[in-house]
Amino acid sequence: MWATCALFFAYGFFARVAPSVMVEDLMRDYAVGAAIVGTLSALYFYAYAGLQLPAGIGLDRFGPRRVISIAAVICGAGSIVFGVSETLPPAYVGRLLIGGGAAFAYVGTLKLIVAWFPPRRFAMMFGTTSAFGVAAGALAQGPLASVIDLTGWRAIQVGGGILAFAIAAAVWMIVRDRPENQPSPPLPQGRTGVLSGLASVARNPQSWHPAVTNAAISGPLLCFGGLWGVSYMMTAYGLARPEAAFTASIMLIGHVIGAPLNGWCSDRLGLRKPVILTCVAGTLALFAALVYVPGLPLAVVYLLLFLVGVTTGCSSVHYATIKEQNDPDLTGTCVGFVNLITMGTSAVLQYLVGWILDLLWVEGAMVAGARVYTLEAYRWAMVPLIVAGAAGVVAAFAVRETCCRPAGAAPR
Repeated sequence: MWATCALFFAYGFFARVAPSVMVEDLMRDYAVGAAIVGTLSALYFYAYAGLQLPAGIGLDRFGPRRVISIAAVICGAGSIVFGVSETLPPAYVGRLLIGGGAAFAYVGTLKLIVAWFPPRRFAMMFGTTSAFGVAAGALAQGPLASVIDLTGWRAIQVGGGILAFAIAAAVWMIVRDRPENQPSPPLPQGRTGVLSGLASVARNPQSWHPAVTNAAISGPLLCFGGLWGVSYMMTAYGLARPEAAFTASIMLIGHVIGAPLNGWCSDRLGLRKPVILTCVAGTLALFAALVYVPGLPLAVVYLLLFLVGVTTGCSSVHYATIKEQNDPDLTGTCVGFVNLITMGTSAVLQYLVGWILDLLWVEGAMVAGARVYTLEAYRWAMVPLIVAGAAGVVAAFAVRETCCRPAGAAPR
């Protein structure tokens, strides 16, 4: 059951980062610049972020089986619409549908973990789920770049939509919301009750601190590794697109290793805050060195990309922390709250990077119908990611230790 839901999350992550190897194709086919491509990619995040709270509340009330099945169908329909679109408006609609459907994937999988796994395994299983998804993201880099050169990006989108329909059917047949001997958790009834649960999470300062730190470490992963990293590597090191995509995927491979590893370390230590603080500060320092230290040999760049991926794998610990800081019956709402902040921030950062690139574009600099940006422009464009990382370090100091125990049980 876990693997079936995690497969949907993996599909959603693949769709999230796939535009990173389509940047030039999208600029050429739609005759647009980096800001529009950034917007097209970010629409996924706008829909994803906007539906996080409804996703959490819906999963708390209706369970993963029904909700994830419907979400996978929506995701598949969006992928097909995006793949066949000849103009920007339907492409926008397609990306919104993909993001809207994928919004339920991670929250639903974590909801299933809480129902079926013991608490001592939460952080590790959260991390394993993240690793499962990011592994698919790695496929959306180098391997996908090679396939696109053969088939074009549109065929990939249509095929992905068909796959999402198959995942929906598998979830409906395999997944069960909870063990038979486990009663449904008591949930607030009606609009007032639902809003009361959401307000409870939002009023808790310890819901905000992990959300901000998670958003900070997700900037390099989702904005650099998930969209602009391939173009940056092509500009900075003169690599061809498939080679640049393989190097950018190193960050995602690091995340695949770091997500379960950080979760396991936190569970093993019985502590959350030291792991969070180390990873948030490490992400900021490593990413700043990657972008702003001149003359780095490729071997060092690869190492830095990998280590940034490992430190961004701390997301699993953030989700476990916010769950432990709030009412256990509001798990879906808690995870949705973190995802709202994380994906909303990533959407804004993706647009800001593209906007700065267009602002610094030398008019007339184009290759094969796509705009070309200088290395200096890319370095200025990455400044918002550094600012977000610094804010994350400040928030990490404010995270309260839970000792891996639910709210009310941990020593304060």
